[in-house]
Amino acid sequence: MACLARLLASDGCEVKTWSLAGMPDAEKPSEVTSADRLVLPVPLAKDGRLTGTNLSLDELWRRLNAQTPVYAGAVPAAERERAEALGLRVTDYFADEALAVRNAVPTAEGALAIAMERMDVTLCGAPCLVVGFGRIGKLLAHDLAALGAEVSVGARKAADLAWIEALGYRPLHTHALAGELGGFRAVFNTVPDMVLGEALLRELRRDCVLIELASRPGIDAEAAGALGLDCVKAGGLPGKVAPETAALAIRDTLYRIWREKV
Repeated sequence: MACLARLLASDGCEVKTWSLAGMPDAEKPSEVTSADRLVLPVPLAKDGRLTGTNLSLDELWRRLNAQTPVYAGAVPAAERERAEALGLRVTDYFADEALAVRNAVPTAEGALAIAMERMDVTLCGAPCLVVGFGRIGKLLAHDLAALGAEVSVGARKAADLAWIEALGYRPLHTHALAGELGGFRAVFNTVPDMVLGEALLRELRRDCVLIELASRPGIDAEAAGALGLDCVKAGGLPGKVAPETAALAIRDTLYRIWREKV
């Protein structure tokens, strides 16, 4: 978000910031709450508080001016309703499909970097499993194959399984993984629903690296730890591994939203 603020300022916007690392805080709260537009982080909140701050969302909504349009990422439906009940106009910029696709690129690259750092072998030639064939799953499978990995992809839909096979990957049904997991050196989960429980995890090699990319866990991390498996919760990768790329994607999305509202 600090990078986004700098990009907007370099484009000629008058930018005031609050609680961003390396950026000066606005001198007065009114400079934030009465802005022409208020851009909040993605995700909007963690544990009921504005991400990166100790400010509760309830307090945030009550501080804001109803005349100021609010733009935030990954806004929970309940929070949107609370804000709108107070007369606030909240737009979830992360609901933009183009942004979600652009965001998947650094997520996939970040996941590969984690795997490379933790694996004892190269990805080239390594059997790897991607669970899920959404935006991130598609890019991960593509990138792994480009690096020479032996790529298997788990999915549920018949159409997805057909595409997986057509693209040269090994298709696996996510509800029929038992007996299929023994050879993998890396497993990347993108499904926000429990897929790999203890029984399936027992099939994996002890040196298999597990990388959790879903917003809600699809890998039983506690069971993985008990089995001695290396399980990495890899959230927020775009901002961590490629903050400028992530900020550019958000900036371009905001500009498009603002143009469409004119």
